[in-house]
Amino acid sequence: MYVVVNAAQSVDGKLATRRREQLRISGSEDFDRVDRVRAAADAVLVGVGTVLADDPHLTLDEEDRRVERLRNGRAGDPARVVVDSTGRTPTDARVLDDAATTYLLVSGATDRERREELADAGAEVIVAGEERVDIATGLDALADRGVDRLMVEGGGEVIFSCFAAGAVDELHVYVGSLVIGGRDAPTLADGTGFTDEFPDLTLTGTEALDDGVVLSYEVEDGDSGSSAQPM
Repeated sequence: MYVVVNAAQSVDGKLATRRREQLRISGSEDFDRVDRVRAAADAVLVGVGTVLADDPHLTLDEEDRRVERLRNGRAGDPARVVVDSTGRTPTDARVLDDAATTYLLVSGATDRERREELADAGAEVIVAGEERVDIATGLDALADRGVDRLMVEGGGEVIFSCFAAGAVDELHVYVGSLVIGGRDAPTLADGTGFTDEFPDLTLTGTEALDDGVVLSYEVEDGDSGSSAQPM
């Protein structure tokens, strides 16, 4: 599986304020770029924190891109994936509608009754891990379901876990022209953090969009040996 991480952050590396409320960091030009990246993916992955904070739909914005996917024999929208260890995704979340397939990665800590509720609401529930979702196991399960190219949109806990699992192939970061601050504000990669070994990034491109810049990287070696898992 080829994994592309995409995120927007402030100059000081924050994804949102300390209140973890939805915040517009980029503009229309970057939104269109993100839509293109989504259109190229088989599935789009977020953590449950993003679902609870933003209630995203995770479908394509441009109808022409949806039509082009259909012409190529693909689903109109990429599948949606939520990493949710304890089954906190609301049953009325927009990602559970019938606009696209939705996979919910949960752990064994999510009881059977809750899994059934989420399945009834529209999710295909996949158990990956005992107490918390194991990213590597979850990605293997998605690959078995035909996901060859995965776009990861956040948040910081999930992004860190993907790097810790050595799963990331590309990273695209939009850096907006604002400072958010706050020691408790989420960053691009939260989790426990790396201490001895670090993902090896190679800058492959820069692009000025809106009032910011997109930094693109290849990830040479994302395997840190960390066992950190997302919430």
